[in-house]
Amino acid sequence: MSDFQRGAPAVLKGAALGVALGLASGGAAFAAEGAAGFYLLGSKGPFAGVLPAPGTYINNDLYHYTGSASAGRDLSFGGEIIADVEATAWIDVFTGMWVLPDEVLGGNLALTVSLPFGSKAIDARAALDGGGLGASLDDDIFTMGDPVLGATLGWHDGNLHWTTGAMLNVPIGDYHEGDIANVAFNRWGLDLNGALTWFDPASGWEVSGAAGFTFNGENPETDYNTGTEFHFEGAVTKTFSPSFSAGLVGYYYEQITGDSGDGANLGDFKGQVSALGATFGYNFQMGDTPVSMRVKVFEEFDARNRLEGTAAYVTFTVPVGG
Repeated sequence: MSDFQRGAPAVLKGAALGVALGLASGGAAFAAEGAAGFYLLGSKGPFAGVLPAPGTYINNDLYHYTGSASAGRDLSFGGEIIADVEATAWIDVFTGMWVLPDEVLGGNLALTVSLPFGSKAIDARAALDGGGLGASLDDDIFTMGDPVLGATLGWHDGNLHWTTGAMLNVPIGDYHEGDIANVAFNRWGLDLNGALTWFDPASGWEVSGAAGFTFNGENPETDYNTGTEFHFEGAVTKTFSPSFSAGLVGYYYEQITGDSGDGANLGDFKGQVSALGATFGYNFQMGDTPVSMRVKVFEEFDARNRLEGTAAYVTFTVPVGG
């Protein structure tokens, strides 16, 4: 929805609207369509390289993000349009995992299915620098996202644990063409990743690192092809008791190839952002069922062509069969 000041010249209204829309949807200041990828930054961290024992598990991630960004564009006839955007997301990702009982290539194989749903809200505003002319765009949605299929191989050797895997974004979620807030991406995506964990049970110290590349297909509704993305997550934690651990977490993201396609008509922007934060884990019993809970909070910095804000996770993992 747009709200222009009465009496503003059409060319200025159009310029302000274009910058606000581009900023909100990924064109004017953001890399990656919608300024987001299907891989949730920070979703891995402590014990990222540890694959659980054979069995069936349920994992639920409640993800919250709030961030903002600003950008400007010079006008051909003089002056500058200044745009600001604020975005908020609440996404719940329900994942079912089955770790096969038989060894594969000397390790264990896990198959996963993730179903995301939740809400996004975007508020974008643009105005003529030094004047009162401007426009605003507001959009929000609560719906299902695209399901994600995954496969991971994991190995163990003493205190070392490592994994390699792939995730596939299947574009069958509830995508709304023309909206600036979407939970679904309407594009195929493939993430290839690996992780390594060193954990010493005697001292309780753990160090983990996880990295991956996300390859994106074209959104056929917008003719927008998001570039290839790189992500790295790290963690250092200490287990103080069988029920409690705490430590530091962080992530780094960089888009290594530019956006392309007819929909990326404002340029082949590349995004980048870093984040640091804290985490704690708590293990408890719910009747006879062991439950693992982990909280992670990240503060982003050094963003380029992306939102910059705060991300938080509350994760529960429950075994449902051996």
